[in-house]
Amino acid sequence: MKKHSGMRPHDIVVLLKIAAKQGTSWYMKDLAYELGISGSEVSESINRSVIAGLIFGDKKRLMKSALLDFLKSGLPYVYPQQPGSLVRGMPTAHSAAPLNKIIQSEEPYVWPYSKGTVRGQAVEPLHVNVPEACLKDRIFYEYMVLCEAIRLGKVREKNIALEELEKRLG
Repeated sequence: MKKHSGMRPHDIVVLLKIAAKQGTSWYMKDLAYELGISGSEVSESINRSVIAGLIFGDKKRLMKSALLDFLKSGLPYVYPQQPGSLVRGMPTAHSAAPLNKIIQSEEPYVWPYSKGTVRGQAVEPLHVNVPEACLKDRIFYEYMVLCEAIRLGKVREKNIALEELEKRLG
């Protein structure tokens, strides 16, 4: 078995993209293309997630309760984020669906993105290609928004995001 050298931020992106597939058939090359991450990085990411116990050995099915536990207990500590300067970008965290229907805020958070339409505080995504990938997949976008709320939200926002993720992951 391969050695586990620690999780990387884009491993979460890959796992949430698999979750967004909602049981439909997929290939690693599809994930790579849709996420803008090389095929070898997707493969290594999945291998790390198998070793970490976040995906089954068949490399297709998520261990949903383990993933939720990691997102809740590990994500804000392993990949913390603080909002930065005002930039143009794509809404995230409480500033995008589904959370913007539940949480009202005057401070929009955005992933820096040159084609973005909203001005807000910068939040660095877990991978540079996340905004582009989210434009192609609404379900994945919602998962990433919820993930960002867990990374940088206050207790209330984190709890709401976790409840929404639990509903979606089943």
